Order: sequence, then structure tokens, then C-alpha cells
Amino acid sequence: MKLRGYTLGILSAVSYGMIPIFILPVKQAHFSMDITLFYRFFFSALMVGGYLLYSKESFKINKKEALILAILGICYALSSEFLFLGYDFLTPGIASTVLFIYPIIVALIMLFFYKERLTRLSGASLLLAFAGVIVLCLKGNGLEINFAGLGIVMLSSLFYALYMVIVNKSNIRVSGFKLTFYSMLFTSMFFMTKALMANESFAIPSTEIFINFLIFAFLTTVISSLCLVFAIKYIGSTPVAILGALEPVVAVLISVLIFHEKFTPNLLIGITLILFGVTLNVIGDQKKIGHV
Repeated sequence: MKLRGYTLGILSAVSYGMIPIFILPVKQAHFSMDITLFYRFFFSALMVGGYLLYSKESFKINKKEALILAILGICYALSSEFLFLGYDFLTPGIASTVLFIYPIIVALIMLFFYKERLTRLSGASLLLAFAGVIVLCLKGNGLEINFAGLGIVMLSSLFYALYMVIVNKSNIRVSGFKLTFYSMLFTSMFFMTKALMANESFAIPSTEIFINFLIFAFLTTVISSLCLVFAIKYIGSTPVAILGALEPVVAVLISVLIFHEKFTPNLLIGITLILFGVTLNVIGDQKKIGHV
């Protein structure tokens, strides 16, 4: 069971880290981002919905659950929106690494809004993560990064952190599959509304792009979300969160190997500091749970 849990945790992180493979060609082709993201989440919702039908699980939710799931969908949508906007300003490797500071933002939200004490370990992890972001910004003689891009990806990280906090604090009693299904459905509706307001065409120009959307939805969303649900079931959320550190590593490797991003010493040091900081934060959370 443990081995299965760790394998699923790694699969979840690796599949999420593969986003640049699908998103960068779409950006280069100047295809609508809203339509791309609508199809990504709509196809994902259909696939997870198909599983719910297969397992004979009810789709029924009450008004309170619908409201919470709609808010989750909007948080997920805004996180995706800002991440892909960030790709216009930063390299995919740096953008994916900055996104990964969301566990630190979760810790800060819990500190300021829920008055959860910040442990020494969490404090150290915050400093390491911020040091990592600063190192990523260093080039040549000083700070040389697109700060608009950095701010945009930080917003992506903030909305992902809010998604995690709402899942944690709303006491919503729906299964992981149902939560994933409705989150994806509401996320797709957000991008559909944006595309309709901009009068964009929903026509998929070629079979190739249609297959790209299907693989994009399946690999980076369905596989990632479902593996995450089962990995948490088998080994708990802390080891899964630590394995999530593979997400930016995979994104950086893809950026370097496929999109020829320069692998600089700053990139290596920055990633290492952020990963170390986030891992410390997760271990600190586990210790706090142990003392309760």
C-alpha cells in the first residue's frame, strides 16, 4: 500500500509538471488561451464524471456544497489563468518554481486569518523559499527579472493556496472524485464565460489540436488529480505534499530539454532553496499535527 501511495504521489507531481509541453505550443500558435483552458477543464470534468457514473456515485450536492465548489472552481481557474499569463513574462521553469511556494502562502494564511502559530521550522522554511525566489531573480550584476511576471505567478500561487485552505476549512463532505468533478466543471464554466464575452470561436481547428486537448486534460489534470486523491488515501497528505516538490523539477527539466531554457547556477540554487523550504514547511506541519 505504501509503495502504491508513493508511486501515485510521484505520478501526480510528474503529470502536473508536464503542463509546459502542452501550453507553450498553444501559446506559440496564438490560439485562444480561454478556449484552451475551457477544453482542458471541460474534458477533465467529462472524464471524472464518466468515472462517477461507472462507480454509481451520486452527483447530488446541496446549495452550500454548490457554493463552496463554485468558489473552488473560480480559485482554480484564476490560478491557471495567472500561471499561463506568467508564461508570457517568465520561463516555464521559473514560473513553475515560483508557483510551488503555495504551501508557504497556505502557512501565512493560516497564521494571519486562523491565528495558527508559526513554528521555528515554518519560519525557516519561509525564509528559505523567499531566498530561493530572490536567487531566481538574480542575473549578472543584480536583480534582473520581469517583476510583472513574478507578481502574476505569485497571484497564481495565492489562488492555489486559497483553494487548498477552502478545501481544508470548509468541512465539505463530498468524495475526492465529486470534489474534483465539480471543481473542474466550475473552472471550465469560468473560461467558457470569458470566451463567450470575448466572442471567441469554440471550433477546434484540427483533429491534431483536439487530440492535444484530450491528452492535455487527461495527463495534466485527470491523472494528476486522481493520483493525488489516492496517494493521500494511502500515505497521507504530508508525504504527498513533499513529493509535490517534483512538479517544478519536472517543469524545469522539460523547459531545459525541450524548450532550450538555460540551466544556470541561479536556477539550480533557487529551485533547491525553494524545494528545501517547502519540504521543511510540510515536515513542520506534520510535527504540529503530532503534538495535537
